[in-house]
Amino acid sequence: MRSVSIVGVGTTDFGILEGMSLKKMASLATNRAIVDAGINRKEIRAFYLGNYIGGILEGQETLAPVVACDKGEGACCSAGIALRQGFMLIASGVYDFVLVGGVEKMSGASTAKNTEALAAGMDKDMEGYTGLTFPGYFALVAHRHMYEYGTTIEQIGLVSVKNRKNAVKNPRARFRKETTLEEVLNSRLVTDPLKLFDCCPISDGAAAAVLCPTEIARNFTDKPIEIMGSGHGLGNSTSYAMEGPSCTATVYAAKQAFDMAGIKPSDVDVAEIHDCFTIAEIVDSEDIGFFERGKGGPAVEEGLTQVDGKIPINTSGGLLSKGHPVGATGLGQVFEIVRHLRGEHENQVKDAEIGLAMNLGASGLVSTVTILKGAV
Repeated sequence: MRSVSIVGVGTTDFGILEGMSLKKMASLATNRAIVDAGINRKEIRAFYLGNYIGGILEGQETLAPVVACDKGEGACCSAGIALRQGFMLIASGVYDFVLVGGVEKMSGASTAKNTEALAAGMDKDMEGYTGLTFPGYFALVAHRHMYEYGTTIEQIGLVSVKNRKNAVKNPRARFRKETTLEEVLNSRLVTDPLKLFDCCPISDGAAAAVLCPTEIARNFTDKPIEIMGSGHGLGNSTSYAMEGPSCTATVYAAKQAFDMAGIKPSDVDVAEIHDCFTIAEIVDSEDIGFFERGKGGPAVEEGLTQVDGKIPINTSGGLLSKGHPVGATGLGQVFEIVRHLRGEHENQVKDAEIGLAMNLGASGLVSTVTILKGAV
């Protein structure tokens, strides 16, 4: 396979983007990525765009009439899958230039309508039949993690405190105000044990990247970002048979990515992982291999995931504070990692050379892990 690099990235802000349609957001992010890459847009041979609930919320199921693209969908992992598709097509030699992106418009609908739309990513026959939604699902995960490993509600809440602090410097983030553990624990109950500040906010946004073979990447930028490893995992919903609070899809995706890259989790300098709920960041960090089972909560408490910690996680503010426009999140994560590896991030991790982005979809059914390396 050919080595693949990212030569350009672009994004909108994440948040309540009034007057911004799916078309406007996708166009803005992709044009910024093309300009950042410095390539002739006529060289692009394919465009893969992730979108999850545009059909339900915006009445736009097929995106080709909006922007010339092939739509990919994998619930909240839609953008991660779009990136994986683009990577594989260049690695296999089918194309030389591919544009990948993700977009979602959520703010035009009520919380109830968004909850209903997001539930389309669950098993209607079992999970939907019981009335389970994603907040309820991750609350079950939290209870199981607390039962299995003694994880505390304070450790879970500290994920929110950390990510709110990280978002303060990020101009792309929706929430840019610090919070305290007391405020997190006293925020409105959503579904026990998760409170309001344990949950990511409904958001609009789009993000994109331009990919090409590594061998020609320096023709366009002096800071190409190599995709060292790409993993895509699928697994049964943990609602069916939970072997402890873990998502097998992420375990599979991480193993693929690390095997391809030829490195270990301890070699990663900075990571953006899928913290749709506070407990998700803890479970993700264990599934990827940053920490042993049951050690993700204590790691947050000990400061190991802070910007200056052992493995800085979600320095952008994560989904909890930057926002979670579900179809765009995976490439929003990649945007943040690319900025670190270029030495341009607002919360720059010192001497960051290797970064990881992990995107999760549905009730742990699908996951992508992408390992990136900065130019030497």
